[in-house]
Parts: sequence; structure tokens; C-alpha cells
Amino acid sequence: MLIRVPKGTQDILPEDISKWYYIEGIIKEILNKYGYKEIRTPFFEYTDLFVRGIGESTDIVTKEMFTFPDRKGRSLTLRPEGTAPVVRAYLENSMGRISKVIKLFYIGPMFRCEKPQAGRFRQFNQFGIEIIGTKSPATDAEVIITALDVYKKLGLKNLEILINSVGCKKCRFDYIQKLKKYLKDKKELLCSDCKMRYEKNPLRVFDCKKDGCQKIIEKAPLITENLCRECESHFAQVKSYLDDQKIVFHEDPRLVRGFDYYTKTAFEIISGELGAQNAIAGGGRYDDLVEELGGKPTPAVGFAAGIERMIIAIDQQKVKWPEEKGLDIFVAKVDEKNKDSAFKLLQTIRNAGLSADMDYSEGSLKSQMRVANKLGVKYTVIVGEEELSKNMVVLRNMQTKEQKEIKIDNLINELT
Repeated sequence: MLIRVPKGTQDILPEDISKWYYIEGIIKEILNKYGYKEIRTPFFEYTDLFVRGIGESTDIVTKEMFTFPDRKGRSLTLRPEGTAPVVRAYLENSMGRISKVIKLFYIGPMFRCEKPQAGRFRQFNQFGIEIIGTKSPATDAEVIITALDVYKKLGLKNLEILINSVGCKKCRFDYIQKLKKYLKDKKELLCSDCKMRYEKNPLRVFDCKKDGCQKIIEKAPLITENLCRECESHFAQVKSYLDDQKIVFHEDPRLVRGFDYYTKTAFEIISGELGAQNAIAGGGRYDDLVEELGGKPTPAVGFAAGIERMIIAIDQQKVKWPEEKGLDIFVAKVDEKNKDSAFKLLQTIRNAGLSADMDYSEGSLKSQMRVANKLGVKYTVIVGEEELSKNMVVLRNMQTKEQKEIKIDNLINELT
């Protein structure tokens, strides 16, 4: 029986990998321009990092994490998101001593046990940025502008920015009391998940996508009407920075994101090309997370974006991918007794800095030329007994079909 790829995962085949290289190259180009440095964290962490960081009542922690014990019984989890591991690394490596403000980015796979659908996988790839050490509203605006710069460079259009403020500990406590009061006599109408959320973190009710719960929260009190003066001022400044840069956004007072660590600014960037799973980036401020994970109170802000969804959006908008660079040279042998000479010449060409390959099967010269055409090479070097006796090879231009004999000693100069 054939073993297949696990549900919710996918193979990225050679014909598609150039898209990933292209996107990752654009991401690194833009983030380097903004002064971010790359960080790479382990694919798995101790489970408590995500329980404490993301929140024990969130869907990710309660339903979606891949968690398993190690041989000593310690609970480990494949990382479902990138921010908590980055903050853990920031603290463990005392990165705050290097600079008061640290700007980091990451690219890599994340893991969530979700129901697979278009744009949603159990192993998926994200890139994200984190600015740790400043409470400036300008950095909230910067992370949004940075994401948009990446999408602009990739040619994506028709993107919508949704923005909200989810307040801070100071004003959120009073708001949650108001929300619980509103939901109290409607509790029995809530779904089973939202009944649990009501007890543990009522703000999570806004995450529910079920119609019954959506109707109930339509008339719920809004957190933006209950912000403290500091949060209100911060939100106004973020919007002002975006306005100054002519960034069009829409306020969504019910946007809370799926993590408990958010404070003040929360945002999503959505694409109309993706159907139900339309968010291609999301993030916000998380001023309490560093302290929650054992550090001193340290403000921070960031975002994460799914790469698979970016690829879908690019394809849907019919943005042209750059052409993949093919091999420079193909080495063909007239017959098998020339294979050693062909291989030696192949390595000489590679050592000169050119990309080159040959057909290692025992195919005819005609079949080798078909391989060369398929690879899209510029030139084919044909190695034959008659030419070798004169210390020569045949150089064929694959575009013009012209060919000529050339001395082996002059081949590299001719090619370069």
C-alpha cells in the first residue's frame, strides 16, 4: 500500500519551489530595508510557553496544538505561531542588553491541528516581524506599512486593512464586566465553546464564526467605547500615522484576533481572492507578553503572515511570476565511451562558476538533446570521439541551433 502525505500537509515540488524562493527573497529584501534581523527558533517548545503566551482559553491551545510528551514525560508542542518563541528567545538570550529596541523577523513552518481547507494547512509557513522594547504608536503603524510593502512588491492588490484597539489590562477589566453582563441572560443561546469562553475569557466570544453567536454579539458593547485615555490616545496616534502615509483602513470594533496576548492595536490584512480564509496577515501590540513569560514589563508589537495564502492570492490575481533561471550549459556525449570525458568536462565547467548538468542515463544523443531543450539551457557542449581526437568539442547554441567546433582549452573563455 502506498504511503501518502499526512492530511493537512503538502509536498512543495521542484516546479513550484521557485515561487517560494522568490517570495522569501522579497520578504528578506523588504525587512532588511526596515532594519529587521532574522531569528530562527526551534520547531517545538515546551507546551507551557504557548499556554501562558497565547492563552489557555483560545482555540489554538484548547483544540489545535500538536502536543506530545518527551521520554521524560515533559510536554512539548510543535509551534503553532511564532511570537511566543521569539519572546522566549529574546528573554533567554538577554537580547534587551544588546539594544533597547530589538527588531526581529522569522520565516518558517508552523503547525496546527485544524480542518484542512483552501489556504489552511496543518503544517503551514509564516513570516513575521517583532519590535520589542518600545510603546511608540509609530511602530504599530510601521508593522502594517511593512506588510503592505511586501505585498506591493509582490504585485498584490485589492487588500483591505481592518484595525481595532482591544485596550489594556486597565480598561479591559471594566469592559469584560460589561460584556459578561450583556451575555449573562443570553448564555444558554451561545454555542458550547462560547459558554466556556464566557467563563474564562468573554472577549474570545468575538472569535466565534457560528451564526447564532454572531447574531448575539452584533449588539454587544464595544471595547472601543470603553478605552482608557491612554489606549484611546494610542489608537488615535496609530490611525494618524497611517493617514499621514495615505494608508486606507477600516475600523472593525469587533476584531480581537485569536490570541490573548494582544493589547491596544489589533489588525488584519485581508484579500478578497481567498474566500472564507481571507486573512493574509494579522498582528498587533502585545505589551504584557514579555512579562507574562518571565521578563520585566516590556512593550512590543508585530505581525505574522501566511505564505501559502500569499501564493494563492498571487495566482488568483494572475500576477506574473518571474521566469525561473535555467541551467547555463548541458553536456551531451555522442556515445557511452565518451562518458568519462563528458563528466570531466562537466566538472570543469561547474568549477568555472557556470551551472551545468548532463544526462546520466544511456540515452542516445537525440534523447539527450531533448533533455537539454526541456531544461532550457543556453548552450550544449557535445563530446564525441572524433572531436576529442583533435582536443575539441562541439558547442551548440540552443536558441539559434548554430553549432561550431571549439578547442577544449578555449571552451571556458568562450562560454563566459
